[in-house]
Amino acid sequence: MFYWLYTTFGQDISGLNVLRYISFRSIWALITALALTMALGKPFIAWLRQQQKHGQPIRSDGPESHLLTKQSTPTMGGMMILLTLTLSTLLWADWGNVYILSILLVTLGYGAVGFYDDFLKLRYRNSKGLSGKGKLFWQSTLAAAALATLYLFTDPLMFSTVSLPFFKDILWDLGWFFVPFAVIVLVGTSNAVNLTDGLDGLATVPIMMAVGCYGIIAYLTGHTIFADYLYIKPIVGTGELSVFCAALIGSCLGFLWFNAPPASVFMGDTGSLGLGGALGALAVMTKQELLLLVIGGVFVVEAASVILQVGSYKLRKKRIFKMAPLHHHFEKNGLSESTIVIRFWIVAVILALVGLASLKVR
Repeated sequence: MFYWLYTTFGQDISGLNVLRYISFRSIWALITALALTMALGKPFIAWLRQQQKHGQPIRSDGPESHLLTKQSTPTMGGMMILLTLTLSTLLWADWGNVYILSILLVTLGYGAVGFYDDFLKLRYRNSKGLSGKGKLFWQSTLAAAALATLYLFTDPLMFSTVSLPFFKDILWDLGWFFVPFAVIVLVGTSNAVNLTDGLDGLATVPIMMAVGCYGIIAYLTGHTIFADYLYIKPIVGTGELSVFCAALIGSCLGFLWFNAPPASVFMGDTGSLGLGGALGALAVMTKQELLLLVIGGVFVVEAASVILQVGSYKLRKKRIFKMAPLHHHFEKNGLSESTIVIRFWIVAVILALVGLASLKVR
């Protein structure tokens, strides 16, 4: 809305010219999202408690301590994140930017899939929810819709290319194989974040770190001078994604106030699938899909631990970890929840710095 004010009245009102700067709007998008989330937090959580009564169903095969410490905690807190993220983005971003529209489509679409999953868990009082095939179908469909939008309204010559981290100005053209590749990135990232969201605050900070990195990358990619200096292929319009990233960080910061151990609310699949989809979409839109393996390394390792555990048990009838995802393995080894969470946060910060450093080390 504010960017529309600048484009409409900027020539007549000089004070509105500040709205042309992405950096200015990003800062205020973060502040707006944070303020909205903090203001909505207590009444929203109270409403969730009233609606859900018994809170999120806890896995019976999970760590025993969860049955004692996490019972009756309401879920679907991701609705608060998605609401404030969307409002802040619409207030400060350019509505006519195809990247903004596409990433909102993915984020809210994946959030809706997660909402339905959470709803089924609450309704039937079990931790299964929507079937795995159902999730994959809707996630893949939404990813394909977003990719079709990007193909139609962005540079088709850039659509199927992928940047190689640590190499100067190299783009790898995957041709039509890029479509299934990008779908895998979106769906895989969404589910990896979902798997990571198993302890209070565990997924929130790594998401903020990763999205913050991609916000910087989006700004640099959309700025021709910076892109040329760093040997990044410039992509017109991606700079506006920085506003979305800032709003997402603000929403997550506000949510973390209520989700910090011991959590007053869980984000649920509503939040984890939506935020994971947003992270995957950012990687695809900035052509830095492979760099996500570094920046989102925490999520990659968590997902890999589940894949290895399932594969090992099916092939050898033996488990590699005491429990998967990996954070539960550390719980079974006797580490406290806060120790695991903080150490994962530290790793996320290190990986984010390595990912950003790769832009210069070329």
